[in-house]
Amino acid sequence: MASSGWNDRFGDGTPDFLRLGDPADKQAFRRWFTLIADFQTVRPKDQVPAEITDCASLLRYAYREALKRHDDTWFQSTGIEVSALPGEIRAWHYPNTPLGAGLFRVRPGSFEAADASNGAFAQFADARTLVERNAYFVSRDVRQAEPGDLLFYRQFGQSSPWHSMIVTRIGGQAAVAYHTGPNHQKPGELRRVSLAELLDHPQPQWRPLPANPNFLGVFRWNILRGMQ
Repeated sequence: MASSGWNDRFGDGTPDFLRLGDPADKQAFRRWFTLIADFQTVRPKDQVPAEITDCASLLRYAYREALKRHDDTWFQSTGIEVSALPGEIRAWHYPNTPLGAGLFRVRPGSFEAADASNGAFAQFADARTLVERNAYFVSRDVRQAEPGDLLFYRQFGQSSPWHSMIVTRIGGQAAVAYHTGPNHQKPGELRRVSLAELLDHPQPQWRPLPANPNFLGVFRWNILRGMQ
């Protein structure tokens, strides 16, 4: 790979060779990411991948699977069904990058060539690491969200304070998908709710409104950050 590929023009820790510069690739990623996450909320519980146990694991699973090659083997192994193929990402497919299986940035700082092999990237990242190292802030106005963007919260006083949701649709039928995470040692559940329902949540700390101090805002994956 040319030396320019090891740049990090935004200084966010993500190398430029991972960024999806082609608008068609960005759209393909968004469609796969939202489709995969949304599918988990409607499939039978015993068919949901065992790794999905909280909000962060849903993000990791949908993100990783969206970046793979979606051939017959992939459909057979995931059991995911689609009504229409979203199109394939052309830039690269996981795990075929210089980072290998280490997909998520877990250390602070800008990307350097040594980070490809020094543990700066890993297969696991918790919700806080996903938002702080792998995504960037867009707005506290949820109307600025696009499909595939993330809503992040910090619920003070909880043992696991960082929470995330995936914006799956926008417009008149805007919706989000998320996992509640375990509650009092009981397994949580996957949910898909309309944005209107979320904005009127009976617990104000879950409403994605600028006036809610628990709502950190809308975030977008670093790989979608503009390359122009």
